[in-house]
Amino acid sequence: FTLILARPVNRFSSFRAPISKRTMFYCGHAIFCVLLSLIAAPRRTNGFVAPSIQQQSVFHARVPIIHSKTRILSSPDSYESENDDDAGIDLSQDERLYRIRLPRAPGIEWGTDLSFCFVYVRDMDPTGPAKMSKLIETGDQLCELKAVTDIATTKPVNLLGAPFDFVMTAFAELDKTVKEVDLVFFRGTKEELKAVCTGEGTAADQETVTITVIQNKGSPDETTKILTAPAGANIRQVCVDNDINVYQSFTRWTNCEGKQLCGTCIVNVTDGSVNTNAKSMDEASTLRENPDSYRLSCITFAYGDVTIETFPPIKASQWTR
Repeated sequence: FTLILARPVNRFSSFRAPISKRTMFYCGHAIFCVLLSLIAAPRRTNGFVAPSIQQQSVFHARVPIIHSKTRILSSPDSYESENDDDAGIDLSQDERLYRIRLPRAPGIEWGTDLSFCFVYVRDMDPTGPAKMSKLIETGDQLCELKAVTDIATTKPVNLLGAPFDFVMTAFAELDKTVKEVDLVFFRGTKEELKAVCTGEGTAADQETVTITVIQNKGSPDETTKILTAPAGANIRQVCVDNDINVYQSFTRWTNCEGKQLCGTCIVNVTDGSVNTNAKSMDEASTLRENPDSYRLSCITFAYGDVTIETFPPIKASQWTR
């Protein structure tokens, strides 16, 4: 690059660009950094960055604990031997399990909650194979991956409760000749899937509550969402799992993520407050001079049907805003 700059502007001119040694040094250093970044750049597969070999070994060592407790395999005794890797998920164990064959690039945007485990379908390409199948729905939990090959000994990869990096590595490590994959999904929430895996019962066996969320109360953009959750569910977590923001202004990015430290996840429980836990002294102090129906959603649990409003008006003394 520096040599080109030092050459004449054209063949009819003897003018040379006045380049100092300092300029040549900086140009050469910049070119070196660009080339180094291109060489060291991670590979991309299906829109995701594939981890390095060293990272992949770490991901494989971090197998989720829930795998050892799963009950929805090919037989009740499938996990008596830890070396029984050929056992795939038995769909007959729960009616919410289903298997579908899709191209290697299914057009799915994967997501997780704050635990970065239990990968689910966050969104789908409107023209992608997954959406066009009309079988997969947003929120379905990914449970298993198996490459479609001519080799009968191809083993499925158990992805129940797996970390996001582990799942992406499983896709990235598929052989280049693999064109299609068999995916097993579970239609339900993470809690329902965990209950099935650990044998604690299905959703039908558990008591559920209805949480009605009113967003942007009184504005033209007012919307209402009706959510179903297990009894005793944390209101903030239910909202976050359903892409509902409970934070105002910049606290959407600066909050404590539900660790009960910032006091900014305020909601107004307009109905069913008797179905929630009692306020603590700290919560009452944080919400002083606000209506009694105001709650911090991170420490509020629903044991019955409740209705809440997000972004309620707050008093001037609410210093956390």
